[in-house]
Amino acid sequence: MIIVYAYVCGDILHKGHIEHLKNAKALGDKLIVGVLTDAAIMEKKPRPAMSFDERFDLVRSLMWVDVVVAQNTYSPLENVMALRPDILIEATDHEEQPANEFMERIGGRVFSMPYYPNYSSTKIKSEIKKKEA
Repeated sequence: MIIVYAYVCGDILHKGHIEHLKNAKALGDKLIVGVLTDAAIMEKKPRPAMSFDERFDLVRSLMWVDVVVAQNTYSPLENVMALRPDILIEATDHEEQPANEFMERIGGRVFSMPYYPNYSSTKIKSEIKKKEA
């Protein structure tokens, strides 16, 4: 069984999230998705609009997702070390992560999925604010 690990913020789910997770699932038998906690997101981005529980439940409801776990840091290293997946999914817009080196040490693989710049929760929130003004 090939286990794939991907992670998302999941704030305002959009087509980019769907494509990312659908493609991740296609690479293996079981897809585990880490949903970043608020604290993890705020290491690099503003506080999410949706609560962690809402984001967790939304991601869990997606048909391609087999298991959802909390990811307590922006880096997936902690979860990758605990879960030891066969494949780690990264986005092409992420710089080199320590988890990538760990995957190499355990004989796993890292796949970089394309970032979908036209589909962004931040962009969606900005467009909503413009329409409200």
